[in-house]
Amino acid sequence: MHGIAYLLAGLFALLGLGCLALVLLGLPGVWLMIGLAIALELSDGWLLRDPGAVSFGWGVIAGSVGLGLAGEALEVVAGAAGTKLGGGSRRGMIGALVGGIAGAILLTPLLPVPVLGTLAGALAGSFAGAWVGEASGPEARGRAHNARAAFGAAVGRLGGTLGKAALATVVWVLLVRAAFRI
Repeated sequence: MHGIAYLLAGLFALLGLGCLALVLLGLPGVWLMIGLAIALELSDGWLLRDPGAVSFGWGVIAGSVGLGLAGEALEVVAGAAGTKLGGGSRRGMIGALVGGIAGAILLTPLLPVPVLGTLAGALAGSFAGAWVGEASGPEARGRAHNARAAFGAAVGRLGGTLGKAALATVVWVLLVRAAFRI
C-alpha cells in the first residue's frame, strides 16, 4: 500500500467511528459509512493514481449493505415484537413503532446528553406509544395489561437499537479491514 492509501484508510476508520456514534443517536450512520466507502471505492483509482486500485471491493460493500438492512429491520421489528411478547395487540405494536420514532425526535432536546437523550426518548416513546395503542383500542384490558405491553415495547426497542449498533460495528470492522487490506 502507498502512504496515501494508509492515510485514506485511517481517515475512513475515524470517520466510521463517528458514523457509529450516529447509529446510537438514531441517525443513519451506517448508511453514511457505506456511502463514504462507495465514494472512496469509485474514486480510489484517481486518488491513489493507480487505475487498478481497490479500496474495499464491491463484495465487501454489498455485504455491508446487507448487514445495514438487517440492522434496520431488527430495530423496526424489535419494539413491535417486544409489545407482542408483552401481550400487546397490533394497535400497541403500531403505537410502539410510532412512539419510538416520535420520542427519539421530540425528547432528545430535553436530555441533551449525546446518545442517552435520544435513546431515552426512543424508549419512553415506545413505552408511551404502546400504552396509548393498547388503551385506545376497542378491547382495552386495563392498566396492568397496558403496562406489560408497554414495558415489552421499551425492552424490545432497546434490544433493537443495541442489535443495530452491533451490526453497524461489524460493518465498520469489515470496511476498515478491507481498507487496510488486513
